[in-house]
Amino acid sequence: MKRYFIILALALLPITSFGQEDSEKWPYSLKHTTLSQEEALLRNWIKTISSDDFGGRKPMTIYEEKTINYMAEQMKLIGLKPLFNGSYFQPFTMLSATCKPVGGKFVVRGRKKTELRYLEDMVVWTSRATDKVKMPATEIVFCGFGIDAPEYGWNDFDGVDVKGKLIIVMVNDPGYYNASLFRGKNMTYYGRWVYKYEQAQKLGAAGCLVLHNTASAGYGWHVCVNGHQEGNLALYNKATNNADELGIKGWIHEDACRKLFDAAGLDYEAAIAEAKKVGFKSFNMNLKCGIDMDVKYDIAETFNVGGMIEGSDLKDEAVVFNAHWDHLGIGTPDEKGDSIYNGASDNASAMAALLFAARKTFELPVRPRRTLIFLSVSSEESGLFGSQYYCEHPVIPMGKTVACINFESVGPAELTHDVRVMGGGACELDNYIVEAAAAQGRYVYFNNDNSNGWFFRSDHYNFVKKGVPALVIENGVDVVEPSRPNKYPYASIYHKPSDEYHDDWDIEGMIANINLMFSMGIRAANACTPPRWY
Repeated sequence: MKRYFIILALALLPITSFGQEDSEKWPYSLKHTTLSQEEALLRNWIKTISSDDFGGRKPMTIYEEKTINYMAEQMKLIGLKPLFNGSYFQPFTMLSATCKPVGGKFVVRGRKKTELRYLEDMVVWTSRATDKVKMPATEIVFCGFGIDAPEYGWNDFDGVDVKGKLIIVMVNDPGYYNASLFRGKNMTYYGRWVYKYEQAQKLGAAGCLVLHNTASAGYGWHVCVNGHQEGNLALYNKATNNADELGIKGWIHEDACRKLFDAAGLDYEAAIAEAKKVGFKSFNMNLKCGIDMDVKYDIAETFNVGGMIEGSDLKDEAVVFNAHWDHLGIGTPDEKGDSIYNGASDNASAMAALLFAARKTFELPVRPRRTLIFLSVSSEESGLFGSQYYCEHPVIPMGKTVACINFESVGPAELTHDVRVMGGGACELDNYIVEAAAAQGRYVYFNNDNSNGWFFRSDHYNFVKKGVPALVIENGVDVVEPSRPNKYPYASIYHKPSDEYHDDWDIEGMIANINLMFSMGIRAANACTPPRWY
């Protein structure tokens, strides 16, 4: 267990001296690196990337250049070839918008007048390139979950006109509350707030507010505020100047939504209960709300970073190892006055894992059959934009990309007997991870509770949408040494300034999980038949 043995599928490959010619480029021996050296290497990467010097790694800030240059330098030092036509960088254009509601509040009129406060009650933004967003007093329509899913016999928009109106929709999908609906607790894409904005835009709504609930969202209100108060990002379309984007996107707090129902003379609890049932009918709340926002926006390039190792006889096919480099930057101070969102676990740990896996490739006795791509993408935190752009402009076509191994928030993690997997039962990567875990003396638990939509919340999902097999690996819970618990549980630091590196991080489980995922990727790179969807 302590040495993390790995089985690599290397049979029937030509014997070469792959990696030997590159060993002089690296300060540690590629063939005989000890566990202590591996740990020191990982810790140094995480500590560096998550330091205050990197300013929380917000895209399109002064800290982006430092971050992407560091990743490119490390890839070059390891021996990876530039991925993008001789460059380690893939540029694409983003819009960054910071929106401030005039007066810091929103006036709503119905049977009674009420006011909602910016940040406490609502957080709103736009993805349009404009100096001002002004929505005059507009009707509010409550649309349940905001889902049109014919395959599940569900349409919250049946019989209701939302064009030009402000809609309120619930986060998640009906299966969260009733196991007989949709896929039960295993959230579908319909439950994601991204889908709800897409649907509102499709139907011509003026704006969409997603009703926050900590349990069904999988995170607290602070995540909504911290993630959207400053520099909201969107892919930029020069041809339209983003005028075709949904005018107003936002979140509304549960307590604020109760105030709206009270102003309308409606029963909030009864409406929410009905919205969870088959046959629910959306309704106009007989409320009007105006939203007036000043917008400061910037249009600039951001960059994905990537390196590669060319394969042998199947070099025109690829396995992608991915980890996003961005985090939230500098924002609202916490109770200690710390305003830098360092993102040590999310996602410096995964960036280190990506480099670690790239480096381990040079320990292999033979060159992998398929090309290995090591990709660190931008703008995951704002909507998976970097991976979306790469999947639309891949180096090797998506149809020849056989697997995506996505590192996401892999540390700190204590060693566990189990490996928890989300997205199992969909593709043959199931077999890969079961065998790789067995080689480590561990077992796999396929977690079918996707109630917080985690499977849709990281970059692998853009690959999945293009048909590329992927799984989500989570830290286990069956701890090998229960007397040595994790001092920094992920939920307590998620999207907070307290997500910082500490020298007493336990990363034994992190190393085991990285080796596990590396093994999966190498097996996919060498398989005669690549992993298929069931």
